[in-house]
Amino acid sequence: MAYELPALPYDYSALEPIIDRETMKLHHDAHHAAYVKKLNAAIQGHAELEKLPIEQLVQRIESVPGNIRNTVRNNGGGHLNHSILWKLMTPGKGGSHSAIDGELNKQFGSFDRFREQFQTQGENHFGSGWVWLVRGPEGVLQVITTPNQDNPVMQGLYPILGNDLWEHAYYLTYRNKRGDYLKAWWDVVNWEEVARRMDESRKVLERLAA
Repeated sequence: MAYELPALPYDYSALEPIIDRETMKLHHDAHHAAYVKKLNAAIQGHAELEKLPIEQLVQRIESVPGNIRNTVRNNGGGHLNHSILWKLMTPGKGGSHSAIDGELNKQFGSFDRFREQFQTQGENHFGSGWVWLVRGPEGVLQVITTPNQDNPVMQGLYPILGNDLWEHAYYLTYRNKRGDYLKAWWDVVNWEEVARRMDESRKVLERLAA
């Protein structure tokens, strides 16, 4: 198969009480696994698509044959988004965000202002989707949301931090209170991974500009 379901980097219960074991198991083993299965089925026989890294496949969505494009968009995006998400979370407090505070302060005024904007956009996003911290082609950081399983790479943006706004990510514990989930979620953010992606976003832009 072209794509495989990545293993969680921690146990299903490792993020409790923020994210419960049952939610993590369903989210990974049912939802993410289904995206991978449907994506592989859609691109079967398309050798030129099967060999692409998932980021490139999603980034080049407009070049995917029309009869499978929506399936690849939804399930390829779902696979990419969740593969990023699992690494962006970790047991415990996830370390310090101090390594990225300089850039956040420059763009948003302070870490707290960034977090408030991230929280507000996530809460106000209508329907299913994702909220992201991204870097654009000009090097500017911004907070955006994307619908359904779309990923920022479809807009030429590099995703640094993202959270899932689909109800399956939080409904068992938080019911319809998305805002409560978003507030609690900061306690499991893996700031080391966020800092790595922040640095990688700069390098990607430098390569594109060269």
